[in-house]
Amino acid sequence: MKSRPLLSLLLLGGCVGLAHQAPALPDRQIARPNRQFGLPFAGNPGPTTWLLGQGYGNTLGSYRQRRSLYGNIQGIHFGLDFSAPCGTSVRAIGDGTVSEVDGPHGSPPHNLVIRHAGGLSSLYGHLLERANVRVGQTVKRGQVVAKSGDSQGTCVSAPHLHLEIRDWSHQRLFNPLPYIAADWDTLALAGGFVRGYEQDLNNPRRWQTPDDQPQARRGGPLLNEYANPWPPAPVGAR
Repeated sequence: MKSRPLLSLLLLGGCVGLAHQAPALPDRQIARPNRQFGLPFAGNPGPTTWLLGQGYGNTLGSYRQRRSLYGNIQGIHFGLDFSAPCGTSVRAIGDGTVSEVDGPHGSPPHNLVIRHAGGLSSLYGHLLERANVRVGQTVKRGQVVAKSGDSQGTCVSAPHLHLEIRDWSHQRLFNPLPYIAADWDTLALAGGFVRGYEQDLNNPRRWQTPDDQPQARRGGPLLNEYANPWPPAPVGAR
């Protein structure tokens, strides 16, 4: 989720605050990651198609905004950002049922949530337009369900898809990498977003690879409020 105008931020915060009242699902109701899902785009990645942008977790970008944009999700980037031209077809990552279209879960201007087996949901954010599916509709893995858009609504500022894997309650958010079958090592080599993770110099190897990133709980304490961070927080970090 890249930076966005103030109005979008207010919409995100306000809507999310109203949307997530159900208790979190316990571990026994959550499917273990087994690469059971697919990518949200078809075809090969590339400069004119799609690329992995910001990764999930303790990213440098989320650290700078750990107390503001990401403050309610323990300070980490709680999804994957895929750079893609506006209008790129977005596909369901797995079989499921549409549970919400433009629901109160942020990632404006449009979002979509699909409910899967095993207590999991996938959220597709910053869509170009309202998804052409209906709540209760069954969808299949790979089915086109929406079009990618831009978090700032211009199609030139930050065109990308924000993808999350959550529990059904929307309280717990998981690293999508072990759930999605893809060549993540290759995908992580290119892309338009700054690579890397914030380090805690008191524990410098923790959360430094794409696979090793923590799950987050809505409303929990910041995971990356480090006493000795590296790089240091730049002036103006929030």
